[in-house]
Amino acid sequence: MEEQEKIKKALMKKALGYNANEVIVEYTIDATGKKQLSKKKVTKKHYSPDISAVKVLLERYYKTYEEDVHSMSDQVLFEEKERLISEIKEESDGD
Repeated sequence: MEEQEKIKKALMKKALGYNANEVIVEYTIDATGKKQLSKKKVTKKHYSPDISAVKVLLERYYKTYEEDVHSMSDQVLFEEKERLISEIKEESDGD
């Protein structure tokens, strides 16, 4: 996976919120001087959606409708106009 996709995926996760396991471990030293696991606590933690991540995601990866229209050629705009007129006529004929 390329870096841009990794960044987008991470932003999406943070923007929508997610659940994760939080692990807390404690060790003690036994009589021989070795570390030994004494406690392990796993809890589920919910991370709420982050509005800053939403903003970055929208600004960086999603065009607004206005930006889409500005980037269209005259021919594409004409075809879209005709498509919409046709769709409106079909709906009004159905009423």
